[in-house]
Amino acid sequence: MARSLYITSSEGDTGKSTIALGMVDLLSRTVRRVGVFRPVARSSDQRDYVLEVLLAHDGVDLTYDQCVGVTYEDVHADPEAALARIVTRYHDMARECDAVVVVGTDYTDVAGPTELAYNARIAANLGAPVLLVVRGTGRRPDAIRQAAEVSLAELRAQHAEVLAVVANRCEPEQVTQVKDALAATGLPAWAVPEDQLLAAPTVRAVMEAVEGRLVAGDEALLSREALDVLVGAMSLEHLMERLTDGAIVITPGDRGDILLGLVSAHAADGFPSLAGIVLNGGFEPPEVITRLVSGLGQRLPIIETELGTFRTTNRAAAVRGRLSSDSQRKVDTALALFERHVDGPEVLRHLDVSRTSVVTPLMFEYELLARARADRKHIVLPEGSDDRILRAASTLLQRDVADLTILGNEAGIRARATELGLDIAAAKVLDPKEGELFERFAHEYAELRKHKGMTVERAREIVGSVSYFGTMMVQDGIADGMVSGAIHTTAHTIRPAFEIIKTTPDVSIVSSVFLMCLEDRVLVYGDCAVNPDPTAEQLADIAISSAETAKQFGIAPRIAMLSYSTGESGTGADVDKVRAATALVRERRPDLDVEGPIQYDAAVDASVAKTKMPDSAVAGRATVFVFPDLNTGNNTYKAVQRSAGAIAIGPVLQGLRKPVNDLSRGALVQDIVNTVAITAIQAQAMSPSKESK
Repeated sequence: MARSLYITSSEGDTGKSTIALGMVDLLSRTVRRVGVFRPVARSSDQRDYVLEVLLAHDGVDLTYDQCVGVTYEDVHADPEAALARIVTRYHDMARECDAVVVVGTDYTDVAGPTELAYNARIAANLGAPVLLVVRGTGRRPDAIRQAAEVSLAELRAQHAEVLAVVANRCEPEQVTQVKDALAATGLPAWAVPEDQLLAAPTVRAVMEAVEGRLVAGDEALLSREALDVLVGAMSLEHLMERLTDGAIVITPGDRGDILLGLVSAHAADGFPSLAGIVLNGGFEPPEVITRLVSGLGQRLPIIETELGTFRTTNRAAAVRGRLSSDSQRKVDTALALFERHVDGPEVLRHLDVSRTSVVTPLMFEYELLARARADRKHIVLPEGSDDRILRAASTLLQRDVADLTILGNEAGIRARATELGLDIAAAKVLDPKEGELFERFAHEYAELRKHKGMTVERAREIVGSVSYFGTMMVQDGIADGMVSGAIHTTAHTIRPAFEIIKTTPDVSIVSSVFLMCLEDRVLVYGDCAVNPDPTAEQLADIAISSAETAKQFGIAPRIAMLSYSTGESGTGADVDKVRAATALVRERRPDLDVEGPIQYDAAVDASVAKTKMPDSAVAGRATVFVFPDLNTGNNTYKAVQRSAGAIAIGPVLQGLRKPVNDLSRGALVQDIVNTVAITAIQAQAMSPSKESK
């Protein structure tokens, strides 16, 4: 039976969906399959937005209908029958899961102690310990403690077991005092600060609230959060002084002067980036103003509504922000708040959830982020003009995974990030064609390549390229690693590394591996991306490098040198090459477990291995697979990726003195995040403090 946790509160607006998302995220790193359950949903007509946020998490693989108990209407009609159905529905779903996060009611219907008591009865009947969430907004620490104690008494009166207390949405400066005050409850307790972003509605939500329609701008930017609502009824001069980043400005549709001034300010350097403009009253701007605004080419959403100023402003100001899966920044913020302020390991100890020996793709990805976060490194991202890079950078910074430098025009990059509703304030942004580093790198590169006839003048043309500039940053120790390739070719990314960084002293060749995340384990495939037809000596280098890469990511290396025959059964030049490479690995690294030549089935399948190589320490349990050539490796990794549904992370370059990694041009944001984490972990392993140990 799944171990479950019931998250409830005694009032609305506690932000318990943030805590629920954090718990789903925490459990997804620990067990194989996480479930979510909503015992009482708001309505049968509209989907529950809290449940949809949790179902969107990668660690949850259930349908909406599986995760709903009853509706408020069912509870009103017959509370006892509703409770019985909740219990049945929960157990039907929980059978498929290792752990379940249950999210109590939202106090949108029946409020007060009656609803808390019903939540307590549900928790007791599900056998789920309760994590109580209390609201910190507008309360002093002692008042938060009193609210928690009243709720705890009610929960215990209904025989619910309480595991811990979280005060959410606290005043940031009171977090420590609140946590100390809650210690009087005798339970594990934490305090999470309020974050303005989580309470902010999207521009789309504001548009729907004022019954508006988009008449200009980029529809994709409707998902940006509106951090403030301003009324533009004063003179343009005074309005400009009150503009803030992320504000929505409401102004009558016939005030063409204000509209033009706002769009111009939004486009201008040194002025705030607005979230949107609402033209109220049903008026349309003069045709000449409309043409001028269109000619500025801005993507700022402009919305029209028939409502007057008073009703438009009231409705816009009343819109509540919600945590939603379509706002990655909100999700990142919520997860970061949970990670920083709630002791996840302690929650798991009290919940008695032990870590499974299985390693799922999601667990592996989380482990990458955790290891990168433990010793933060500085990574350079040369492709700042790509929105995916900016979105990944926002996630990496929010989750404290790495320090970042982004290359490109600073004003343009920061303006685009703000326009997308992203926070990259903590990143450095450098223009590779300007500044003292440009001239310094030109002279250094000319010196490095003088044997090739390089001059400083020619070097200036070369180091202005983002890949060369980023590589020089890594070479000089300004950055610990580089990740590129989202919009550039592999050659564009790695050629500078070959020229400038070069290979480690004991490795003759740069190669690559893919980390293949299967349903229950992670394997290492090399080389699938760089070397078309390696020699026996190069194949041995690839095997040794791949084993070291496996160790860096917590994979015990058992190397299978793959061929079309196993053991001594085959002959021919290709088999002989693999046999010779295996012998070289054993000679150079007798500490490594290696077998070859060996066929893939004998390497992975214990029953086949028992027949073909019964005494092998590798056969049937290999973790590192070295392919004889690029044709075999590339096709095999793609076949496994598509046929087995594996997640292929990479290519991860190996053999360089400092880490540089290449992205696919079709890379998703999560691919970029993972690759940066991998690069940071490689940099950790290469740091002087590690090498001296």
